[in-house]
Amino acid sequence: MSKEIKFEEAISMLEEAVRLLEGGTLSLNESIEKYEEALAYVKICNKTLEKAEQKVKILTQSADGSISDHPFIQDED
Repeated sequence: MSKEIKFEEAISMLEEAVRLLEGGTLSLNESIEKYEEALAYVKICNKTLEKAEQKVKILTQSADGSISDHPFIQDED
């Protein structure tokens, strides 16, 4: 996977890998290779989502009507 893969493409490839793994028709070696491939797509998706999360801002309006932005903070439940 040398080229930059877009999020949507990575999700699609991940779904295909899962479909093949769940199908039960792959050999053990093929299953291991497909699993490793799927993990690579998961990493791409996670990296993309982390970048997007960093860009998200929550706009709030104060009592005086001014608008300010604050970094998105995710609850760690």
